[in-house]
Amino acid sequence: MTSQLIENYRETAEIFHGDALCKQKSLELLEELNLPKGLLPLDEIFEVGYNRAIGFVWLRQKKKRNHVFKKIGTLVSYATEVTAFVENRRMKKLTGVKSKELFIWVTLSDIYIEDPNSGKITFKSSVGLGRSFPVSAFEVDEEK
Repeated sequence: MTSQLIENYRETAEIFHGDALCKQKSLELLEELNLPKGLLPLDEIFEVGYNRAIGFVWLRQKKKRNHVFKKIGTLVSYATEVTAFVENRRMKKLTGVKSKELFIWVTLSDIYIEDPNSGKITFKSSVGLGRSFPVSAFEVDEEK
């Protein structure tokens, strides 16, 4: 289904290929959206697409990746295809991202910063459960 969604919005999208360029473009996108640059710590990205007219973004990586955000002790899994509809400080209808809560994986559907002055970023699941964390936990320094 995700691949079909990408194909639907591909025609008028900006599309980039190659790991180095795709990583750069994903960081630029997060910066443009006023979201922390460490939010999408993907590896071996071979395609990034952005349909600005619709606000649809996709990232494709060679294999799924698990990443631990150490500052908050949370394990997040990124599928080979990650998609979202984006706007300032928000990713909605997110696909391909799961967070491990206790012993179960929770599919994330929305990520947003409601009030930039709060210093908090909120993650919501498709069933409406949400959790907020400090934005600083998702900055690029997190990976160093």
